[in-house]
Amino acid sequence: MPEGTIIKALSGFYYVKNGDQLIQCRARGVFRKRGISPLVGDHVLYEAAKPTDGYILSISERKNVLKRPPIANIDQAILVFSVAEPALDCQLLDRFLVSMEASQIDPVICFTKWDLLSEKEIKIFRLQMSVYEKIGYPILFTSSLKKEGLSELTQRMENRISVVTGQSGVGKSTLLNYLGDSLNIETQAISHALGRGKHTTRHVELLPISINGYVADTPGFSSLELPHIAPSDLEKCFPEFDEFREGCRFRGCMHLAEPDCMVKDAVSKGRIDHLRYEHYKIFLSELNERERTKY
Repeated sequence: MPEGTIIKALSGFYYVKNGDQLIQCRARGVFRKRGISPLVGDHVLYEAAKPTDGYILSISERKNVLKRPPIANIDQAILVFSVAEPALDCQLLDRFLVSMEASQIDPVICFTKWDLLSEKEIKIFRLQMSVYEKIGYPILFTSSLKKEGLSELTQRMENRISVVTGQSGVGKSTLLNYLGDSLNIETQAISHALGRGKHTTRHVELLPISINGYVADTPGFSSLELPHIAPSDLEKCFPEFDEFREGCRFRGCMHLAEPDCMVKDAVSKGRIDHLRYEHYKIFLSELNERERTKY
């Protein structure tokens, strides 16, 4: 049986790439009975009675999956946020990072619209974002207008499948268009009345770029549901806790009201960022509430 990779899903059809061929496929009914949906990024076996039309027969085991955007087998996630217009939402950024950690996907934080800041503002912003660099997250600073930082971004995407996602109106589609003139992704200015961007992407698709890689342009959005993980697993999605959690007095410490908590001690001493810890508490409360409403 021939095999390939789903590079686009639209209106019940799955477009499977096999070498230079692109086969429009439907999924067999057995997938619906099993509650399985093929995803962009899936490696599949298919049969094709015609050169360009066929049916997906089986889906290979996935190494990772994102629910939103619905995509599988990603090498890395480029999380695109702007330094201004719209303003940076650190809680939303941390939600994205938690989602990537839970899905075991390497994140790269990419800040756009770098040209909108003065030299003084740049110094302040870099200092604030050093929190993420100390944790170990790669950070890129880009300007599509001045074409700054684009070569470094291109190098990081070479020979990899990358999902590019982030808040609406941050210049994500504009950034992608600089990576490949053939992409021609629709762009639209932000709504100043709402303070956020309008969605310009309506489906998930793997787009080939000139550096032997693929990129998924995905809908931008201004909110993000936390991944479906147990509340006790949330701390594992904050890598800066690793150094301290083993020193907590209680096994399974949630780092809230427990005495002799080394994570809380690290926060009080500035070794863990206070704002990140506040976001941890907010997310933990949301996960606990989700657990209570399940039953």
